[in-house]
Amino acid sequence: MAGSRARNVYGRCSDREGSLPPGSAGRHPTHARRELRPSATSPVDHGLHRLELLSRALFEASNEGEILRLAMHHVAAAGPYCAEAGYLEVDGDLVPSPRNGQTHAASVDRRVRELEGQDGPVTVPGRPWGWALGLRGLERLHGYLVVTSPARPTGAQRSLLATLVRHTAAALSVAFAQRRRREDALELHRLRTERATLQQQLVSVVAELGYQQAVHALMADIAASGGGAEAATRALHELTGLPALVEDRFGRLKSWSGPGRPDPYPEPDPVRQNDMLHAVAREFGPVRIRDRLIALVRPHGEILGVLALVDALDEADEHTVFALAHAATLLALALAHLRNLAEVELRLHRELVDDLLAGTDAASACARSEAVGHDLHRSHYVVVVEWSNRTADDSFAQTVGRAASAIGMRSLLTRRSDHIVLVVDDRPHACALHEALARETGTRSGTIGVSAPSDSVPDIPHRYQEAQRALEVRLNSRERYGTTFFDELGLYRSLGPGADHQELEAFVHEWLGQLIDYDSRHHAAMVETLSRYFDCGGNYDETAVSLAIHRSTLRYRLQRIREISGNDLANVEDRLNLQVATRVWKIVLGGGREPGEPGSQGRSAGPLR
Repeated sequence: MAGSRARNVYGRCSDREGSLPPGSAGRHPTHARRELRPSATSPVDHGLHRLELLSRALFEASNEGEILRLAMHHVAAAGPYCAEAGYLEVDGDLVPSPRNGQTHAASVDRRVRELEGQDGPVTVPGRPWGWALGLRGLERLHGYLVVTSPARPTGAQRSLLATLVRHTAAALSVAFAQRRRREDALELHRLRTERATLQQQLVSVVAELGYQQAVHALMADIAASGGGAEAATRALHELTGLPALVEDRFGRLKSWSGPGRPDPYPEPDPVRQNDMLHAVAREFGPVRIRDRLIALVRPHGEILGVLALVDALDEADEHTVFALAHAATLLALALAHLRNLAEVELRLHRELVDDLLAGTDAASACARSEAVGHDLHRSHYVVVVEWSNRTADDSFAQTVGRAASAIGMRSLLTRRSDHIVLVVDDRPHACALHEALARETGTRSGTIGVSAPSDSVPDIPHRYQEAQRALEVRLNSRERYGTTFFDELGLYRSLGPGADHQELEAFVHEWLGQLIDYDSRHHAAMVETLSRYFDCGGNYDETAVSLAIHRSTLRYRLQRIREISGNDLANVEDRLNLQVATRVWKIVLGGGREPGEPGSQGRSAGPLR
């Protein structure tokens, strides 16, 4: 009768909880019931067989939760047991299985936690026997299995239950170890990946720091060498491998380092150049425009020019951009410093030259010149520069100073209202200064006068007058633009400083008075026509072209000149005196130019009195 009741209870538990399929937990429960149906073998042997099948399933389960679920689901394989609850240890806490019953969950939970890892009885209403069994591994408690029975289990049944608990705990240990192994493998992979990333970042940082160090070292060398445009482009080319160049704000090339320099360098278009500067100024840092990376050289907001890299193949990376920006900043600072020095030097030079031109004692002048690095003890020349499209301001004075330095002229410099004055310690080359200024200004329309040599400081004011005379003669000649030396003026030297002005006026009045009076009364240009005729060597065609009149008009004017003046142009004496008179009228007395015209010095070309 007891055996029949046990079998009925066992049957009820099996029907409620299900049975273990042979070799797998995945078969339908009816198959399991068919195979686990009582046979002629003993109940113990039958239980052991079922536990063996369950053990296989436990060790094949995918995770700890599945293992606990199987153990709870098939606890009846060990005897007349029902699983009331199951727990897994997670991070030091016992987490109940989702299969736990809800009726007695609170009391069972409380009791299990009171056991603190030990096995012990559990009271469940309606169940005469209940026990909480720890699922222990070698090193830790994996959880609990709480089972009940309608009667106290026999020793054999308890032994089977203990076997099931050991197998479940062993399966949990294996699953836990596998999970730890997977987690460790994933963590190891993560750490290796993180290490590789950090190593790559470290390599990048080291490379970045190394490149920046190289940039700073090279730029420090530039600063130490003076920090000019040539030093900046040379260093930038060496650092990046790309051609580097500096242009002024007007687009004229100042320096180029590397291959591919255009020859001749293209003449900039003012409108496009201005648009480009404004486009770059609106951005932060270097800007790509066609095949160039361009950075502004802009100290204190004033654009002095551009520093650029030619990058036709678009090879520039962030290191290249960094080097360009750094070089542009350094060049801007260097040029601002050079400009400040130039302004101070120009002021000191100007004060000294002003005193030299006005007349000063040699001792103090020589001492002051030594202070600015110039030797006044040598023979000197006075040079006067006038450019048609440039006002004689500080900017043009600096331009003249740069041009003079570029051709090796050692000079002191000042400016006047309409020209720049240099005191140089060697005879200037016939055209070097004019060529250098033509490159600087972009036009050849300039005139230079050079004095005779001065061997003493007190002689400099007189030499200044000679330079002015040479400039004036050049301005009134057929070729207005170029360089004229006073000691090459020939006859015109006698018309220079020291000539008696009244005697000259009398001479001009004698030979040209009638023509000057005629021009004044009739608003004609007879004297100018005669002057141009002599300047063109008596050539009718050239004279007509220079006066922009027809050849027949020229013949008529020359005939009228003969009639008005009473002089014969074919006569050698008359011709010589008339030519000298026109020169005196034009150069000394300011004839032929309106007041305010370059070289006129405000003099009028009115009739002689």
